[in-house]
Amino acid sequence: MKPIELDKVQEKLESFIDKDVYVHLETTNGAYASHVNEKAYNVGVYIRNAKVRFNQAKIVGDGKSYRAGLKMEIGWIYAEGLTDWEIFEGEKLLMAGHDREGRLMVALQISETPFNY
Repeated sequence: MKPIELDKVQEKLESFIDKDVYVHLETTNGAYASHVNEKAYNVGVYIRNAKVRFNQAKIVGDGKSYRAGLKMEIGWIYAEGLTDWEIFEGEKLLMAGHDREGRLMVALQISETPFNY
């Protein structure tokens, strides 16, 4: 993966507008939290191959970390803390946020075809 390039990611996000797409959304601090601080809570979200259609997509940020939002007819999908991106298998948009040590903290992926399990 490489650092997010705002214009390129925005263009790819817009290519999915008004199409049925599959979304993978994941957040985690996993064992990182309780491993470092036994009083910390472990939290996480994992959604894979949710089939959605969105009519607006936007990525914004300060050059260090970004947030992406997908506006659907009756709701939103939102990920914050994204730092890196790549196009996988020629069409899948993969975005992720990593901490200073390179550990995954958040992932948002979009594809016109389902993701592998």
